[in-house]
Amino acid sequence: MAAFILTCLCGYFAGSIPFGLVLTRLAGLGDIRKIGSGNIGATNVLRTGRKDLALLTVIFDACKAGLVALLFRDIFHSETMGLLAGTMAIIGHNFPVWLNFKGGKGVASTLGLMIFMTPVAGWLTAVTWLAMAFLKKYSSLSALTALALAPVYALAFNTGTAALFYLALAVLSFYRHRDNIQRLWNGTETKIDLKKKAKKK
Repeated sequence: MAAFILTCLCGYFAGSIPFGLVLTRLAGLGDIRKIGSGNIGATNVLRTGRKDLALLTVIFDACKAGLVALLFRDIFHSETMGLLAGTMAIIGHNFPVWLNFKGGKGVASTLGLMIFMTPVAGWLTAVTWLAMAFLKKYSSLSALTALALAPVYALAFNTGTAALFYLALAVLSFYRHRDNIQRLWNGTETKIDLKKKAKKK
């Protein structure tokens, strides 16, 4: 029980570090929560026009879930404990205590967990996201498609345990994207804009 609690707490607090918010504030761009969707993730960081900060946000958000998963997998010599730590990091990203439990949607963190813990399934999920983003230009649709397929990839190339965790994370992602799903249905969802330039002060 102590190991379970330690894993959950460490995973949660690692995941609750709001890198998107920290990076944009350090860059002098103010509070990322006051623009676009109001989220702290890479997609909203991209709306500042700073592609470099968006990329760094993706990397840091992915690594915070992936690295904590590897750490606890190796500490306890257990894939399940690693997946639990990474999943709690994603929950921490979505509901960080520091930001009144209002965080991002956890897509980069989820991909990070998958790539670090189950590389083949993880990279297939990432490629699915990229392919959908290229074809449809909707970040939300890309995420929903990729994460819906992640349990299938995990079941095909890894273990049933990973597939169950990824299924739970896919359900969480669909819940977090519920407003995006409504906008996709209505045809009002915002597309990815890589041409936007950073505002000069």
